[in-house]
Amino acid sequence: MRALLVTGGCGFIGSNFVRYVLRERSDWRVVNLDKLTYAGNLANLEDVSKDPRYRFVKGDIADRNLVDRLFKEEGFDAVANFAAESHVDRSILDASPFIDTNIKGTQVLLEAARSHWLGEYEGKVFLQVSTDEVYGSLGETGVFTENSSLEPNSPYAASKASADLICRAYHKAYGIPVVITRSSNNYGPYQFPEKLIPLMIWNALQGKELPVYGKGLQVRDWLYVEDNCRAILAVLEEGRVGEVYNIGGGSEKRNIEVVEAVCECLAKKLGKPVDRFESLVTFIKDPRGAAHDFRYALSCEKIKKELGWEPRVSFEEGLERTIDWYLSNQDWVREVITGEYMEYYKKVYGP
Repeated sequence: MRALLVTGGCGFIGSNFVRYVLRERSDWRVVNLDKLTYAGNLANLEDVSKDPRYRFVKGDIADRNLVDRLFKEEGFDAVANFAAESHVDRSILDASPFIDTNIKGTQVLLEAARSHWLGEYEGKVFLQVSTDEVYGSLGETGVFTENSSLEPNSPYAASKASADLICRAYHKAYGIPVVITRSSNNYGPYQFPEKLIPLMIWNALQGKELPVYGKGLQVRDWLYVEDNCRAILAVLEEGRVGEVYNIGGGSEKRNIEVVEAVCECLAKKLGKPVDRFESLVTFIKDPRGAAHDFRYALSCEKIKKELGWEPRVSFEEGLERTIDWYLSNQDWVREVITGEYMEYYKKVYGP
């Protein structure tokens, strides 16, 4: 049985990935190392917590002694590094945690792989989960390819770009079998309600304002989280060492279009007039300024050609699934919205 270290496995994408691997691969066992910051929640994986192939360890990926101990105990065949501070707004308020986790933590993991794999890399792989934000901003046309230059515009994006480059350096200098995935905006179950779609869903249900930066004209490509999990597992198992793979949903939408789609879907499901929700939309000053990239779009030809992956869930279907999940799991949202979250909310959106 192969041993997989998943870092940040109690977060949004990480928890969905852990669940997906345990469901789809009977020959894998998973060790989940998570610091349990505000966005990490043990409840995200309560349904697999008793699985004998699953082990949870609370800890920081920047803790060298802990990471070394786990490598010795478990003999990992693979690492999937999801652990990251991941919100642009928070990185603008304070970049320090992003440097510590996204850069220093990644280097600790790479060094552990180098020390414990000892150059015996057959069957080993280190997968770095990155983001399309490392490429910077696009205009109205064009797409980013894996060969596009890295031009990050926020502390978050810069920290992820730095981690990608450190991974590349460890591959070139030491031969570590690194692969990197860069995905577009994910959405789906268990996403922390600071992100656009769950924030809009929750605020609408509470009759609160739906805060939209500027006029909501920024364009994002939306990817349902299970499609991303399929892609990441494909890269983990079959991706070429030393390569980068873009993962996009092929569903570009302006932020205001996403908000309107949430309002329409909620109105339909709850039997309410759509105006009840759309009237809550409030345009606010964008605190990101020049750090708020106008548009992201990815070419996914490489992963389609090499690994046969393409998204299966349309934005409309994925949004409906997501709203159904949040309607059925309102207690989960109430539990994760802590005092810390409300303080952050006030700083970004106002009282």
